[in-house]
Amino acid sequence: MRIQDWFLTGEERGNAATELEPWSEGNEVRPLVHGAAYFAELRTCLEQLGKDDLLLFADWRGDPDERLTPEGPSVGAAMAAAARRGALVRGLIWRSHLDLLRFSSAENRHLGQEIENTGGQALLDTRTAVGGSHHQKFVILRHDRDPERDVAFVGGIDLCHSRRDDASHAGDPQRAPMPDVYGPRPPWHDIQLAIRGPAVEQVEQVFCERWDDPAPETRDPLRRLRDHLGRLDDAPALPRPGPPPPPAGHHRVQLLRTYPARRHGYPFAPDGERSIAHAYRKVLARARSLIYLEDQYLWSTDVIEPFAQALEREPELRMIVVVPRHPDQDGWLAGPASLIGRADALHRLRRAGGDRVAVYDLENHQGVPVYVHAKVCVVDDVWATVGSDNVNLRSWTYDSELSCAVLDEREDPRPPAGALRFARELRLSLMAEHLDLPAERYDDLCDPVTAFDAFARSASALETWHTSGRTGPRPPGRLRPHPAPHLSRLQKVLALPLYRWAVDPDGRPPALRRSRDF
Repeated sequence: MRIQDWFLTGEERGNAATELEPWSEGNEVRPLVHGAAYFAELRTCLEQLGKDDLLLFADWRGDPDERLTPEGPSVGAAMAAAARRGALVRGLIWRSHLDLLRFSSAENRHLGQEIENTGGQALLDTRTAVGGSHHQKFVILRHDRDPERDVAFVGGIDLCHSRRDDASHAGDPQRAPMPDVYGPRPPWHDIQLAIRGPAVEQVEQVFCERWDDPAPETRDPLRRLRDHLGRLDDAPALPRPGPPPPPAGHHRVQLLRTYPARRHGYPFAPDGERSIAHAYRKVLARARSLIYLEDQYLWSTDVIEPFAQALEREPELRMIVVVPRHPDQDGWLAGPASLIGRADALHRLRRAGGDRVAVYDLENHQGVPVYVHAKVCVVDDVWATVGSDNVNLRSWTYDSELSCAVLDEREDPRPPAGALRFARELRLSLMAEHLDLPAERYDDLCDPVTAFDAFARSASALETWHTSGRTGPRPPGRLRPHPAPHLSRLQKVLALPLYRWAVDPDGRPPALRRSRDF
């Protein structure tokens, strides 16, 4: 297998201004499924930082009081303690919109101030398209005297409330605002990657490019004055990234990104970057057996089109999608606006693949819906990606995003042949959790057709149990068939402008927008 058959070349990335290498080799990548696993490991790594070590992080939302483990410490306290021990702490946090819109401007400001009070610095960053967000979620820890311990965490988990859940899906005691249907402690399904090896230096480059952007962090003069008085706008130069850490494993890593095409472009992406979109389109053109996708949204017919074309091209290709049952916004207009894109996307996929397309949502063993926040895709058990990006136009063109694609150097010995270890193990572990399958039976799911049918049987049994009044023992598994969204004509008319201009905007340059290309 040639790496360039699955990974983008430097030219295919479509952004000559970046200094990122196309990919790196010799990495160790471990999936950390759920926030509890990620936060516990992050706590351990933060506690080991000392004088002259480096902590860099970028986040969409940060809650300083979110506990990393049940007994603490909190996110803010752990980072502040690292700064007091002499570590250099720098953060980039999206400033966000107003709190009345259920976003996170106050929390993000408080986290920045807590870090500032101990000598670190966290910039509140709105250097993105109007109405866009910095959606990247990563943490980098580098060690001045022991680079073998360097690690980067990349994925979809924010350092905030509601994320610290585990496979039991009892929810995080510190909840973020969510619709009542998710209960008092919303169950939360998510994933982050722990990366060691040369790719850590590449993640650091991503941070440095954003940090060194000379544009002001905000266009609002009043906010700029407030930041100046609060010492939140003084951005000292970062030390240049050190040499890459030594090889640590058998994984090839490609970092993929989205940056919008702004009027005043980024120095590192003058016309934006859409390598996430480019990578999906390249990989889906090779898909032959199974696309396994977990996604928060699944919107936009332009984004869905390469999935649909793959299903039409390959008569044996199957696609499994796991999404939330209910949107995270439940207002009379926000709810329909969140569903309108998914309705069109599911219609296109089912028209392309028929019964080879299966869409599910999750519930915990108490019957409470699980909010699927994971952003993961595995294609043919060869290529796998985990990141901050969702399958929609906003993530592929408008917000800033960071995703990590992985190719294992090692083939998986289990039949059917042709799989790579990392991608297959990631898919099996996720599917087994949803099926309540013990580890010793993971191998039962190696065959794509068998796995596809196992999901169908489990979801059907649980749905039958629900529709029959929940009589008898609850069947194993957490899967339920996802109902097709239904919107009235009036809801569509009212929600469509909000969907197109706010919920799922298009950040492509005009020429690409007209051609529907990326």
